[in-house]
Amino acid sequence: AGLVATGCRVTRVGILSTPGIAVMIDKLAADGGIAITASHNPLPWNGIKALRHDGVAPPPDQAQQIIDRYHADAPAYVAVEALQPDRIDDTGCALHVQRVLALVDIPLIRSAKLRCVVDSVHGAGGDEARLLLDELGVAVDHLYAEPTGLFPHTPEPTRENLTELSQRVADTGADIGFAQDPDADRLAVVDERGRYTGEEYTLALGVLHKLEPGGVVAANLSTSRMVDDIAQQRGGRVVRTAVGEANVAAAMREHGCKIGGEGNGGIILPAISQVRDSIVGIALLCELLAKRGQPLGKIVDEVPAYAIVKDKVSIEGVSMEEVYGRVRTAFAGQQFDEQDGLRIDWPNQWVHIRPSNTEPILRIIAEAPDGAAAAALVEKTRACLS
Repeated sequence: AGLVATGCRVTRVGILSTPGIAVMIDKLAADGGIAITASHNPLPWNGIKALRHDGVAPPPDQAQQIIDRYHADAPAYVAVEALQPDRIDDTGCALHVQRVLALVDIPLIRSAKLRCVVDSVHGAGGDEARLLLDELGVAVDHLYAEPTGLFPHTPEPTRENLTELSQRVADTGADIGFAQDPDADRLAVVDERGRYTGEEYTLALGVLHKLEPGGVVAANLSTSRMVDDIAQQRGGRVVRTAVGEANVAAAMREHGCKIGGEGNGGIILPAISQVRDSIVGIALLCELLAKRGQPLGKIVDEVPAYAIVKDKVSIEGVSMEEVYGRVRTAFAGQQFDEQDGLRIDWPNQWVHIRPSNTEPILRIIAEAPDGAAAAALVEKTRACLS
C-alpha cells in the first residue's frame, strides 16, 4: 500500500527467498525489490531488505539515502488517478530453481542417488530447496519445511542451533545436512556423521568445486582464509572487501569473479544473482559430492583447517580512533588492511576488528591454525580497548 500510494507499480511475488526476489527483479525488469524479513534474527524481529534494479543490496551510501528518506518522513504521495493496481506473480520459486539447475550436471547428481536432510526453519526457502532437490533426484528428509515464520529454534544456522539437524543426519545415514536461514540467503552444512562443518566451509567448498585455474574470488575481510589456500592451489587469488554483500558484489563485478561470498554461509554466483543464495549452495555441494564420489567429511578434511574465534565488546563511549591506534602499536610491523575497521595479517593467521553496523559493539574475529592461537589474538586485541 505504501508503494502504490507513491505511484509505484507493484508485483507481489509471495513467500520467496531473498535470492529468489533478486531473480524476479531480473525477470520483471523492475526498478528494485523488497524482502520483508529480519533475515536470521529470531521471532520478535522484522525488517526490510531492499535490492536495486540489478539485484544488488544497496551499498552504504545508497543505504544511507534510504534511511535518511525514512527519517525525513516526507513521502511523495500521488493523486488517486495515478495509483496503479498491484499484481501477483508466483513464478519466482520455479524460475529461481530453473536457473540454478541450468548450471549443474543434473544426470551426474541423479546418478549419485544422494540422501539429505534439510532444515528450512519454517522460513521462506523451503519450497525452493525442495523443488531443487526433487529435480536433482536427491532424497529429502525435510525438517520445518512449511513457510509459517514460526521458527522451531533460534533461526541463525550456527552449531548450537542445529543439534537436531546434526542428530537426524547421523541417525538416518544421510549424505549431507543443509540448514537455511529464514530468508534463505545463508546455508550451513552438516556432514554424513552429523558433524557441523561450520558456515565458513560453505563458501570454501563452493570455491573448491567451482574455481577455475587462475580465477579470482571475492570475499569479505571476516571470511576464513581457507578460500585463499584453495585459490592459491589453483593459481588464483582472493580479493578482500569490506563486510557487506554489496561490497562483495561490487568487487566481483570489478574483477570478473565467477564465485564469491561471505563466511556466514553465503555463496554468490553472479550467473544467478548478486546476492548470497542457499539454493545455489545446495546445488553446488550436491554436484561436488556426486563428482567426487567421496563422503563430505573426507572432502572437508582435505581443506586446510583453521580455528576461528568470534567475540564482541561494548564500545559505548569509546573512541575508535584511539582503539585503532593502540592496536597498530600492539601489532607493529604487521600487515594492516583498513578498508573496514582494521585487519592484521600474518602468513597463517589474522585478526579483524570492526564496529557493528547495527549495535554499539566492536566485533573481533581471529583465525589461526589452532583455537588457542586464535583466542590469544582475540585477547591481545581486547586488551587494546582499555
